[in-house]
Amino acid sequence: RSSLLSRSQQIHLNSDLKTYLLQNCSGEPCMLSARQWVKDHAVAYIDRELSSSSVTTSDAMQADDSIFTRLWIYSHHIYNKQKRKNIIDWAKELSLSGFCMPGKPGVVCVEGLQNSCEEFWSRIRRLTWKRILIRHREDISLKGRACDEIQKLRKFSTLEEKCFDAHGSRGNHMDLGQLYHFLEEKGCADIFQMYFGVEGH
Repeated sequence: RSSLLSRSQQIHLNSDLKTYLLQNCSGEPCMLSARQWVKDHAVAYIDRELSSSSVTTSDAMQADDSIFTRLWIYSHHIYNKQKRKNIIDWAKELSLSGFCMPGKPGVVCVEGLQNSCEEFWSRIRRLTWKRILIRHREDISLKGRACDEIQKLRKFSTLEEKCFDAHGSRGNHMDLGQLYHFLEEKGCADIFQMYFGVEGH
């Protein structure tokens, strides 16, 4: 164990490294892959511990059940079946609606109470990704609103996986024109330009 890592940091690193190896190195020699992964990610675990107390306090103060939140998440790609299952299962567990578009790039939208959205994001970003980030977020105060207002604010009834005529050599590129029309139907067409830098049609 490195002297730079606390016990909790080491546990988190070992757990995430094990997940990475199971997903990427099954049945193959993977010493070099493991070594490179540790080199690429070790600093994040040191930084995480230094800021964990302030981040936890900040999140606890900011996350609020009187706020309706919608997160628009971008990933370089979403292929892994277990990750796709996690996205759907965790959203259901946390009473979130939205959609997930697997492939390259990957798009995830979740909406619901802010506490639940923050918990979902906390779980998702701990998985191993080439790149993942919140591209856009919407926060709407629920103060002074009736209890059923949250349902009226939802643009999606549940969270489901959406595939739009997959193509490409690996069948992993979705038809972005169909994605745009789907977003347009949901009243979210402006999000398309935030993701891809061009207007949809």
